[in-house]
Amino acid sequence: MKFYNLIIRYRLQLGATVAALGGITNYFASFWPAFPLYLIGFILVLGHFFFGPLRIIQEYLEAGDMEGAEKILASIKYPSLLYKPIRSVYYTLKGNVAMMQKDYDGAEKLMKKGLALGMPMKEAEGATMLQMGMLSMQKNDLKQAENYIRGALRKGLPDKENEAAAYLQMCSLMMNKREFRAAKDFFRRAKALKPTTEQIVDQIKQIEKYISRIPG
Repeated sequence: MKFYNLIIRYRLQLGATVAALGGITNYFASFWPAFPLYLIGFILVLGHFFFGPLRIIQEYLEAGDMEGAEKILASIKYPSLLYKPIRSVYYTLKGNVAMMQKDYDGAEKLMKKGLALGMPMKEAEGATMLQMGMLSMQKNDLKQAENYIRGALRKGLPDKENEAAAYLQMCSLMMNKREFRAAKDFFRRAKALKPTTEQIVDQIKQIEKYISRIPG
C-alpha cells in the first residue's frame, strides 16, 4: 500500500521520466521498442490529471494531519480535469478543510459544488448533506439546516455515528421549534444507536439531563 501511495504521489514525475526514456529508446532503436515506455508514461501522466492524488489524503485524515491533507489538495492545480466523481470528492474535502478553519461561507460553496457534481455513493452524499446542515446551524439558518439534515437521513449515512449525530441535530432543531414530541423521538433514535464517539456520547448525556422534564 505504501509503495502504491508513493507511485501516486510521484506519478507525474515518474510518467515524464518513463516517456523521456521512451524518447531515448526511439532515437537509438525505433518506435516499437519505445512504444511500451510511451504507453506507460502516458497512462501515468493521464492518471495524475484524471484521478489526482486524493487516495493518499486518507492517511493524513486518519492521522489527523490536516496540514498534510491541505498540501495534497493544494497540489491539484487543475481540478476541472479530474474525473467527475473524484472532482466531487475533491470539493467536499476542500469544504471540510474550510469548515475546520471556520470559513463557513467558503465551506458551503465548496460542498455545494461537490453535491452538484454528484457523489460516488449515496452514503457519501448523505454525509455531505449532514455537514451542510451543521454549517447552516452555525450560520443560524435553522430552516435550511433542517432541510439538509432530513435529506441526509433520507439518502442514508455511512455509519451509526453519523446517523446518531443527525438525529441529535434534529432533536435540537425540534426543541428550538418547541415540537417536543418529535424532539424526544429523535433523541430516542440517537440513543438507540449506542454511538461511541466521545462528543456524541457527551451530547446525549447533556440532553438526557433535561429532555425527560419537557412536555410532549
